[in-house]
Amino acid sequence: MTTATSTADRSPVSALNHTLTAARLPKWAPAAIAALAIVLGCGIGAVAGLRSHLQWGLLAALLFVVVSYTVSTTVEGRRQAKDRLATSLVWVAFILAVVPLASLLIYTIQQGAGVVNGDFLTHSMRGVLSSGPGGGIYHALLGTLQQVGLATAMAAPVGLLTAVYLVEYGRGGLAKVVTFFVDVMTGIPSIVAGLFILSVWNLALGFAYSGFSGSLALAILMMPVIVRSTEEMLKLVPNELREASYALGVPKWKTILRVVLPTAIGGITTGVMLAVARITGETAPVMMLVFVSSSINSNPFVGPQMNLPVYIWQQYAQVNNQYGYARAWGAALVLIAFVMGLNLIARAIAWWRSPKGGR
Repeated sequence: MTTATSTADRSPVSALNHTLTAARLPKWAPAAIAALAIVLGCGIGAVAGLRSHLQWGLLAALLFVVVSYTVSTTVEGRRQAKDRLATSLVWVAFILAVVPLASLLIYTIQQGAGVVNGDFLTHSMRGVLSSGPGGGIYHALLGTLQQVGLATAMAAPVGLLTAVYLVEYGRGGLAKVVTFFVDVMTGIPSIVAGLFILSVWNLALGFAYSGFSGSLALAILMMPVIVRSTEEMLKLVPNELREASYALGVPKWKTILRVVLPTAIGGITTGVMLAVARITGETAPVMMLVFVSSSINSNPFVGPQMNLPVYIWQQYAQVNNQYGYARAWGAALVLIAFVMGLNLIARAIAWWRSPKGGR
């Protein structure tokens, strides 16, 4: 009887019961360990003479992982400690990714908030000395909106139709070729797109430099992003919806137009918005094809035209010019706010069109 009992105690079921009933750290333990790791990391960094706060933070992160694993091993056992170790590493990776982004945003707000006002947003640099105060970004903001708008108007329909072809009609060698070139275009540098438009549109065909030339290069950069995002959204539409439409005698083109696209419109719109945000900060193609202008040019088809990324570069390139630096940081803050707004709009549309959000 004793032997049987001891054998049963050593069974996998008994070991599992022991694991499930073992001691657990309280819910506040990770936060307490994190606070302790921060204190120890700062203390060790100060004693060791480390001047960089980044080094202090890395020490605190390392201590957090080590202390969490050690305490969990002592109290909960090695099995649970491994789970705590993986969770700690995920949290550390998350913080390491968020801290630079938050630091960039906070520093940009600190440097540019004092410049951004009504005059800054409604005036251009015409008649303003680069080394003096005053001036604004109206001409650059107008150029950015027009160039990005034209690029979206050209790239969105082409990208959408290409994705529809690949998902609904694409079979055989042509679809493989289109997919291959879409993948290649996804990774091309923006300067290459600018050189292509410069060679074909401006030099070969003889068109003048203008905001539209820059929009052509931006459209090339947008297309593969829109194709890929739209393709994935169309693939997520259940085939049962298509089959039900076909069973009712609806032709394929009308099924795509009335069933498939409305079902995926939330994800498609999100992909287009993200593509717009991706090209808004492009500088190289615009510098090559649009040039710069200190005056307001509301016609993107004639003459040079400024945009925000080039404006930032132009103002910051002025050495030892505090007014130029301030204008550059103010324009950078406006550009970040514009991109963040596009991302928030994309999130809102995705939530609105989702099954839960649309209720």
